[in-house]
Amino acid sequence: MKCSRTIAYAIDAIVRIARQDAAHPIPCSHLAKQGQLPPRFLLQVLRSLVNSGVLRSIRGTDGGYLLARPPNQISILNVVQAFDNALDSSIPATSGVQFEARVKLLATLRQASAAASEQLHRLTIADIMDFDDLSQNLLSQNE
Repeated sequence: MKCSRTIAYAIDAIVRIARQDAAHPIPCSHLAKQGQLPPRFLLQVLRSLVNSGVLRSIRGTDGGYLLARPPNQISILNVVQAFDNALDSSIPATSGVQFEARVKLLATLRQASAAASEQLHRLTIADIMDFDDLSQNLLSQNE
């Protein structure tokens, strides 16, 4: 399974939002500058996260983005599902795979998809933040 650039940008933005004061929305321009991300693309990413219920959007001059729920309640599966159905277990009808093989392949894909979904559901934004904090601490101790 490959993590798309979209998913990576989304996780980066969510972690940045989670690290800020929860009472103050963060503008897209600030997130883009902080993470060195393309602003137009990031805006599309943030809109998808709002539409899926991961983020809230506040309009106006003091507007921006906030988490819709605490970081420990946002799974990486929530983030992945905001963009595409990467865990979809289907085969195009024109694949040329014979019926019996197609049935076996689909069953295997469904099992793999279910296992991936379970693992992604277990990993939360809070976990990512904890790993990031640990990495930063280890780096600063080694300097």
